[in-house]
Amino acid sequence: MGRFLLGADLIHQNKNGRGIELVNLTLGYDRRPAVHHLSGKIAPGVALAVCGPNGAGKSTLLKALAGLLTPIGGRIDHDYPDPRAIAYLPQMIDIDRSFPINVKDFIAMGALRRIGLFGGLAAKECDGVEQAVQRVGLSGLEHRPIATLSGGQMQRVLFARLIMQNEPVILLDEPFGAIDEATTKHLLNLIVHWCAEGRIVITVLHDLELARRVFAQTLLLARQCIAWGPTQEVLTEENLQKARAMSAAYDAEARECLLDEAIIHDH
Repeated sequence: MGRFLLGADLIHQNKNGRGIELVNLTLGYDRRPAVHHLSGKIAPGVALAVCGPNGAGKSTLLKALAGLLTPIGGRIDHDYPDPRAIAYLPQMIDIDRSFPINVKDFIAMGALRRIGLFGGLAAKECDGVEQAVQRVGLSGLEHRPIATLSGGQMQRVLFARLIMQNEPVILLDEPFGAIDEATTKHLLNLIVHWCAEGRIVITVLHDLELARRVFAQTLLLARQCIAWGPTQEVLTEENLQKARAMSAAYDAEARECLLDEAIIHDH
């Protein structure tokens, strides 16, 4: 059906922005750090893979970027006029599929920030839902209850809702776990398209080969930054061994270690 209607207004602005900057960011729970002193920049149009061992702080980082976790120290800077301009997709296990709602209505919920809880869908939004359904390959399933969908079908629905949200930043936490290869390929093509539009897509991945194939940039995390840059330079055996060693040495009872932010800015 041609170009997606909702994306045209914001994408040209997005390509000219400075994206996201992490400045000496420390994250944790009950003042116990899960991610230490992370600094770096993510430019518009970048697909960033976040990789690392289990318990490395990957999901914690996404929660902070989504505004669901307040930093212990440091900050997250961006130049988006609305701090809610982020679409966040948690892991599938965090999503309750028992709610009685069909595919079409679930996807339409992606427009809630624009129309409000009690607002109706205008013609443009209805067209957007129809296009989102087509773009994820679910035509004909619009009236199916989400509880009856397979894992792959449900992930396509969740990506369609991201399309409806139409935000400049998209956060994906393990989006390709336990889904079929055809669905993975289809959704990866969407990520490539989003980046071509100028969006930032940050994706937590365990599949390193997938990161090497598709994602130009990678952050290798093990409670702190092991490496951040071009994927082929980051995902080396030396760096992966270092990440495993750092993760194994983690002290769960450690308190926040303080690093003078002024020192960082002086360098």
